[in-house]
Amino acid sequence: MVQEYQPPSTWQAIIKLLRWDKPTGRLILMIPALWAVFLAANGMPPFPLVTIIILGSLTTSAAGCVVNDLWDRNLDPQVERTRTRPLASRELSVKVGIVVAVLAFICAAGLAFYLNQVSFFLCVLAVPVIIGYPLAKRVFPVPQLVLSLAWGFAVLISWTAISCDANQGAFWNLTACVERETWLLWTATVLWTLGFDTVYAMADREDDRKIGIRSSALFFGKYAPEAVGVFFLGTAVSLAVLALKTQLQFIFWLTLGVAVCGWGWQYYRLRQKNIPTTLYSSIFRQNVGLGFILLAGMIAGSIF
Repeated sequence: MVQEYQPPSTWQAIIKLLRWDKPTGRLILMIPALWAVFLAANGMPPFPLVTIIILGSLTTSAAGCVVNDLWDRNLDPQVERTRTRPLASRELSVKVGIVVAVLAFICAAGLAFYLNQVSFFLCVLAVPVIIGYPLAKRVFPVPQLVLSLAWGFAVLISWTAISCDANQGAFWNLTACVERETWLLWTATVLWTLGFDTVYAMADREDDRKIGIRSSALFFGKYAPEAVGVFFLGTAVSLAVLALKTQLQFIFWLTLGVAVCGWGWQYYRLRQKNIPTTLYSSIFRQNVGLGFILLAGMIAGSIF
């Protein structure tokens, strides 16, 4: 007997809109935020702060996804990978999407009130970048750079949540709270994000070209694998310099070696001919694993 198709419920569609059914994209934003808080605290940050950062990254990422889908609701149906998204398929209305986005931002703001003034100020600065990323795909040749800057805010927010004490907490003391090591981690995060998101964009090149959407994968063209390799190399160099500056112990260097091997293998695979489209999402997921391996190395390398 053929089972009748049952459309998803509104709540299921909202979960899909928030991308909570696909945790990989949520975790990959959480990683640099955790890198920052553990490195700034020498491997031992306050547990409540870690919880706030985890929840904050989840809510902010969800809000960003909804904003992206609101911008792209008329473009997503023309892209194979995105045509089934709730706003694109009209499972949810624009009104519902706006309400969900506002609620997600309110939740993120509520969590941000736990932070000091500098970190809260950085959270506010990050909002226009998050909202503007989908627009950048229409006008800016490398919109992945805008996304990477949004990821960079995760580093700045988390680091200053540790480095700014009560006397430095006012938002005008930003420069007093951000150290040279902070900028090294920020650089590593921006380059890493440029790398894995360029790979992610490679899967959509043909559809994006047809509908006029910009991406780093289109911008670099046939040299996209080389660009990804340079971004990952820059990430590794930035993390190595950071490790020297913060005197991370040998165990971190082991995890960095694992990451470098992983990035090298990914670069090698991207340069092959007749790549299956599943490779791009696979590399994206692999970077989540590499990010957590590096996090473990940072924690262990700070404590032991």
